[in-house]
Amino acid sequence: MLELQQLRKVYGSLTAVEGTTLTLSPGDIFGFIGPNGAGKTTTIKMVATLLQPTSGTALIDGIDVVKYPQEVRPLLGFMPDFFGLYDDIKTWEYLDFFAAAYRIPKVDRASIIDSVLELTDLSEKKDSFVQSLSRGMQQRLCLAKCLVHDPNILLLDEPASGLDPRARVEIKALIAELGKMGKTIVVSSHILPELADFCNKIGIMERGKMLIEGDVDTIVRQLQPMRRIEIKALGPMNGLRATLDESPDVIGVTEQGNGDAHVIVEFQGDIQAQVVLLKSLVESGHAICSFNETGFDLEDVFMRVTTGKVQ
Repeated sequence: MLELQQLRKVYGSLTAVEGTTLTLSPGDIFGFIGPNGAGKTTTIKMVATLLQPTSGTALIDGIDVVKYPQEVRPLLGFMPDFFGLYDDIKTWEYLDFFAAAYRIPKVDRASIIDSVLELTDLSEKKDSFVQSLSRGMQQRLCLAKCLVHDPNILLLDEPASGLDPRARVEIKALIAELGKMGKTIVVSSHILPELADFCNKIGIMERGKMLIEGDVDTIVRQLQPMRRIEIKALGPMNGLRATLDESPDVIGVTEQGNGDAHVIVEFQGDIQAQVVLLKSLVESGHAICSFNETGFDLEDVFMRVTTGKVQ
């Protein structure tokens, strides 16, 4: 559905985007991660036909966005970080205006507007003036505007920027629901917890370069080939550690806390080997309080692959 091949954007001596390559399928939710100024927005604007690439190609459903921008635009919905809302206009009027801009027949607009208002949980605000809506509702209204023409791809630039915690949860749930509907979604952010719950693919950009991209679980496994198991037990640390050292799958043991039997184990075995390890600990007389695998999260991945440098 979306394919980027060596997409590049240069401003004089500054290379804003350096050879980005990416492929996304219907239903993919791609978390575009990077610090401010990394090149995320520039990439999204090139895909949205708002910026001309210096070189490289971007295809949406096989259509070149540079050669055929008019054919591409009906296929995508773009939600910028900062968007305009007209004053003295009602919510349904705002959506009707953009539905008309997308040349949706007038006879169909009312039902489409009702559908997107219901999807974005704004039905009760249909006759409210847009300037009276809260920040979170305005964000959802902008997303509703992007959906009136039923695009295949959504480009969302910092969609949860400036929202309170409840509004963030609501916008994340809405994006996840759109992914289940088969939309291909690109969500840019530099706030990683926003993306961790619903993205199946991620890409990390720094100084215009895509450092790593792909399936979340695959990337985590590449960066963390060993499993990490957190174990808490009642009793002395020495006895627990001695039992762990006897396991051939235990590569390392890191003690946590102050004298408590609490360790982080670097483990090379599979899930069945974890069962064997837990069984051996119990049979050795250790009172196990908790035994759970702890994996990398997006913050761990981000800190591992980035350097902290900016353009």
